[in-house]
Amino acid sequence: MQGELSLVIVEDDVSFSRALRRSFERRGYEVAVCAKAEELMTLLKQGTPRYAVVDLKLNGPSGLQCVEMLHRSDPDIRIVVLTGFASIATAVEAIKLGACHYLAKPSNADDIVAAFGKADGDTTVALTARPTSIKSLEWERIHETLVETEFNVSETARRLGMHRRTLARKLGKRPLG
Repeated sequence: MQGELSLVIVEDDVSFSRALRRSFERRGYEVAVCAKAEELMTLLKQGTPRYAVVDLKLNGPSGLQCVEMLHRSDPDIRIVVLTGFASIATAVEAIKLGACHYLAKPSNADDIVAAFGKADGDTTVALTARPTSIKSLEWERIHETLVETEFNVSETARRLGMHRRTLARKLGKRPLG
């Protein structure tokens, strides 16, 4: 898998990965799908694809580990991280680990292809003058701790000093997947 339009999708949601796969195959991509880091490691032994789409929250280790693995395999690979719960903390880490872009779900193949094409940052992005809300700051802190604990909700609640059910309710309002 080393063609010009070779792509790996690292996603554990079977129906979403199937839909993405079909969309990219219709665009001429050679697509492989992995559901976890171990499968990706096996795939990379056969060759590094040119593009990758990585879901942030996988069953098992975080998708950030996959981003690092892909970048280590080939620093020129174009990696887009997809997540249902975008945060500044994970966006920064994904870029530091080698992702070229970070998209919040729902995103489609058109959004992802456009993200692959964005090689440089955009200095014309408008800066907002609105201060960050307490709820947004709380969500950022919760998400940071989730990443630190590899998405272990019980451990996250313990570290944040809150009851697990309280954290589960907060996460229910802003789903992880």
